Amino acid sequence: MRYVVDAIYLDGYRLRVRFDDGSMKIVDLYPHLDGPICEPLRDMTYFKSFRVDHDIDTVVWENGADFAPEFLYEIGEDVGEQLPADGSSLRFGR
Repeated sequence: MRYVVDAIYLDGYRLRVRFDDGSMKIVDLYPHLDGPICEPLRDMTYFKSFRVDHDIDTVVWENGADFAPEFLYEIGEDVGEQLPADGSSLRFGR
């Protein structure tokens, strides 16, 4: 099981997500913004309002929308760099 440690907004509906194993992936969520919970995320301003909830270890929005960290890991494109899982080399996120 993977956990989201940090995330930053990139552009469009893409986030750069760092996971507990130190891997970083670029995740494009646009194709997955369907249904009543995720549809509000199509509003770019609202999409950018995400945060990392460390209680459930993933990105979340105020309306209760979230994506399983395993799903984000699976669909993410590897950035190609690894960081220590504790984030000691670089810290990003909110």
